[in-house]
Amino acid sequence: MKKEIFRGSAAAVITPFTPDGRDVDLDFFRALLHAQLAGGTDAVVVAGTTGESPVLTGDEKRRLFQCAVSELRGRLPVIAGTGSNDTWKAVRASNEAEKEGVDGLLIVTPFYNKCTQEGVVRHYHTIADRVSTPVIVYNVPSRTGLNIKPETYQALAEHKNIVAVKEANGDLSAAAKTASLCGDTLTIYSGNDDQTVAMMALGAKGVISVAANAAPGLMHAVTQKALQNDLLGAAERQASLLRLTGLLFSEVNPIPIKAAVSYLYGRECPLRLPLTPMSEDKKRLLIRELDRLGLSAKQ
Repeated sequence: MKKEIFRGSAAAVITPFTPDGRDVDLDFFRALLHAQLAGGTDAVVVAGTTGESPVLTGDEKRRLFQCAVSELRGRLPVIAGTGSNDTWKAVRASNEAEKEGVDGLLIVTPFYNKCTQEGVVRHYHTIADRVSTPVIVYNVPSRTGLNIKPETYQALAEHKNIVAVKEANGDLSAAAKTASLCGDTLTIYSGNDDQTVAMMALGAKGVISVAANAAPGLMHAVTQKALQNDLLGAAERQASLLRLTGLLFSEVNPIPIKAAVSYLYGRECPLRLPLTPMSEDKKRLLIRELDRLGLSAKQ
């Protein structure tokens, strides 16, 4: 059995920028990390999709990884987003992240120049051959145009450094088949907040969550109930969050979650183009739901 990086809820942490958007705001980032610690989150993902990875420079990513590792000091696993549609660029980014002492690498499938299933295997094996840090495959076909098949996961899992998948294709039947084919050679995490309990009922060990930026304690509670085999209790907790998670994806992620974080912390939380601020009508609904749930930066 391969070692699991985490069980439970991992927050896909947003990247806060300075008010002019020209640099990362490491002071705000530290505050977000401590909120995750206080909320019971089980791991953090830095510079993933929710962290606006496509518009981060290599130096900004390095400083974010360095900050997370030094600030958390082993209290939470730090998972670095290092994916690319250029295999060798992903290798270099992963090697750089390893130097900062991260605990895992989250690597998205190739996008735009999307490949065959054989290409998927060769892409990940090439990267995994050149790192010593555990790799989490990230499958999100709504963004990449590429979907990984269960049989491909079985081939990927043969590599000792490929330990998990963040599955965000929304296909529960395929997830069940992946779990059956791979067993304990591949840990499955839900990549969709609203499917957390369903995925865990099929054998997933948790979620990599957008909503955890706003509700770390609530997302942790959902996963803990599921891990304790209290699926009814987990489902009840997830049901209480469904309106929030729906609003958090009412516009392209991370637009809504940045609006939520800005409200909860009372601090400007700009986006970088091409992302633009949340519409005022939807933002009002989101704020109303945050208030209804009693959420705050000090929850």
